[in-house]
Amino acid sequence: MKADHGSPQVNIPSVSRLLKTIFIILAGLSVGACPGPDRQTPQQVVAQLVQEGYLKASNTGVADRFGYKVAVSGDTLAVAAVLEGSSATGINGNQTDNSAPLSGAVYVFTREAGGWLQQAYLKASNTEGNDHFGSSIALSGDTLVVGAVAEDSASTGVNGGQADNSASGSGAVYVFTRVNGAWTQQAYLKAFNTEADDAFGWDVAISGDTIAVGAVTEDSAAVGVNGNEADNMAIDSGAVYVFTRTGGAWTQQAYIKASNANTGGRFGHAVAMSGDMLVVGAQGEASAAVGVNGNQSDNSAPNSGAAYVFTRNSGIWSQQAYLKASNTDAGDGFGGAVGINGDTLVVGASAEASSADGVNSNQADNTAHNSGAAYVFTRVGNVWAQQAYLKASNSSGADAFGSTVALDGNWVVVGAFGEASTTTGVNGNQSDDTAVNTGAVYTFTRNGVAWSQQAYVKASVTGIDMFGSSLALSGNTLVAGAPLEASAAFGINGNQADNSSPQSGAAYVFQFR
Repeated sequence: MKADHGSPQVNIPSVSRLLKTIFIILAGLSVGACPGPDRQTPQQVVAQLVQEGYLKASNTGVADRFGYKVAVSGDTLAVAAVLEGSSATGINGNQTDNSAPLSGAVYVFTREAGGWLQQAYLKASNTEGNDHFGSSIALSGDTLVVGAVAEDSASTGVNGGQADNSASGSGAVYVFTRVNGAWTQQAYLKAFNTEADDAFGWDVAISGDTIAVGAVTEDSAAVGVNGNEADNMAIDSGAVYVFTRTGGAWTQQAYIKASNANTGGRFGHAVAMSGDMLVVGAQGEASAAVGVNGNQSDNSAPNSGAAYVFTRNSGIWSQQAYLKASNTDAGDGFGGAVGINGDTLVVGASAEASSADGVNSNQADNTAHNSGAAYVFTRVGNVWAQQAYLKASNSSGADAFGSTVALDGNWVVVGAFGEASTTTGVNGNQSDDTAVNTGAVYTFTRNGVAWSQQAYVKASVTGIDMFGSSLALSGNTLVAGAPLEASAAFGINGNQADNSSPQSGAAYVFQFR
């Protein structure tokens, strides 16, 4: 999970300091593969993208940040409130005792014939203040994965002891499963080399019976797959851990590092999976290479960022590609958000600075600082190449376009939480930049190999909400989080106009019809 706000470049001086005092972690959800929208014509899609739901927590509270992360699979969606404060544990506990501030919660909703309903209220099995349960989430069918990036236990591996809080900010991941509408916690995951400040659970992804977990500030100097984790000479280089499930039992399958693991690389900042493929973003990577499989050793472009593609064959993971932007620049944060589906992947760079608009336009004019960009790559055989360079139709400095991405087949959705127009709904007026950090979402579709923007999406009521800070896409359903939204409403489709609960947060559901 990443922290991109204000200037969208992540800032992690010390995870224990950051994660114990954090007020907002805005980032790249890196959304993996999901079934996609019906393949309608672009004209049909633009005309028929409609808002279907406005979701609030069942216990809306000031500064809970509901909508910080969202995930959707079929007719089920999950919304994280990373700073929610109840001391409940497990499933559907007491929501009213706010004696565990910043512990975090996740809310599960299902779509029935009459609309959306809240199905469950989830807490960690070891709820404690400041753990930030819900700092990352991923959903696939009846399995939900939740990261708690600031959890403190010193246990290792699967289902270890939760009570020893001697590894501050080590992080944990919780796996929940649903049977006949009832959710239970199936597993409690820790790194096999748990250490303080590693931020295990910063981002998570799931595909079938495989989970990937990013630990963005893990420190080992190992490179590649299953290297030596004991040499902590590469501070905040980052790592990814892969777990697999057989029956109901989870085990760690792989420990993955960048091929050029370096101090500050933050490998694992974003993760996404599709079958036997894994893409990992490293927003702090520093090489000046451009394109695919370039020179990794020239670290003259700090925080330019990179993405790495791994494939699994007979249970063995190996790196297939090293990706950089076509216009690599220091500070761009390429890899802050990633998504993958089949032979297509997308990488966000929320601090990219060109003033270009639209698809494949001029990358060279860096006069729009932190406007942001997204890059689409495709694979033929085992060879990856960049297919498109995406910008907003109304690029502007500090928009952070590319801070979140979602991908499905011929569809890419990109969030820009800093976008500033005051319009509402779909395809409104983009030119009024008077409301900073209202946020927007942009949808793109591919016809053959050509990409075009199809919709410009805003919340139904615009405020300084950071709409688009999180994104998820499944089937015909698009979900966008707005963690700074301020209404005091509860539940589904309540009153959006009463802004008496600052930063309580909301999520918006859109349907392609």
